[in-house]
Amino acid sequence: MSDADSRRFIIRDRNWHPKALTPDYKTSIARSPRQALVSIPQSVSETSGPDFSHLKFGQFDNDLLLNFNNGGLPVGERILLAGRVCDQYGKPIPHTLVEIWQANAGGRYRHKNDRYLAPLDPNFGGVGRTLTDSQGYYSFRTVKPGPYPWRNGPNDWRPAHIHVSISGPSIATRLITQLYFEGDPLIAMCPIVKSIADPEAVQSLIARLDMAAGNPMDCLAYRFDIVLRGQRKTHFENC
Repeated sequence: MSDADSRRFIIRDRNWHPKALTPDYKTSIARSPRQALVSIPQSVSETSGPDFSHLKFGQFDNDLLLNFNNGGLPVGERILLAGRVCDQYGKPIPHTLVEIWQANAGGRYRHKNDRYLAPLDPNFGGVGRTLTDSQGYYSFRTVKPGPYPWRNGPNDWRPAHIHVSISGPSIATRLITQLYFEGDPLIAMCPIVKSIADPEAVQSLIARLDMAAGNPMDCLAYRFDIVLRGQRKTHFENC
């Protein structure tokens, strides 16, 4: 790639993101704006921080099998989740904060408003964080989350998914998305996923099985690379 190509600006494709109002996704009806959006200038606090360079991490912050341990290991399929954060030209994004949160293997979140009948796992908190290394790589150890029903249609189910947050150099550059798992038949049925019109955008949200990266006789691995912008970008919820 030439220097000119590496500096070339690629305009954001506004059609990549789903419309604010997608009636089959019921809560979008209440959330979608009824009037024209207003541009609000960003303050210095929104464009100059936070600085994660001095953030202190615990030993198991990126190990969800151990960071909520109450005397045992969590129930469920053990997996490794790893990937690389880079820009549109493959340049790594080093030392950036990656956070995840998810339901347990039964499909229930450790949250007071989650009323799903699946039990909580006493040894699983469902949250983790890490910094990318000098080459933009990150990794987590966790359990594969379970699908769960939600009050959208008569029998709608969310596919197994993990929420991912990428924090850039300021709070205004934080990006959030969800990853799904290769081969899950519920992906194509999900009203949230179907609100994304571009099939390539949907594919950017799917973590791929990576047999070479798994631990033999222990756990499978899934790879989820995150591209922050450009023609090969990952789909984000707040683009």
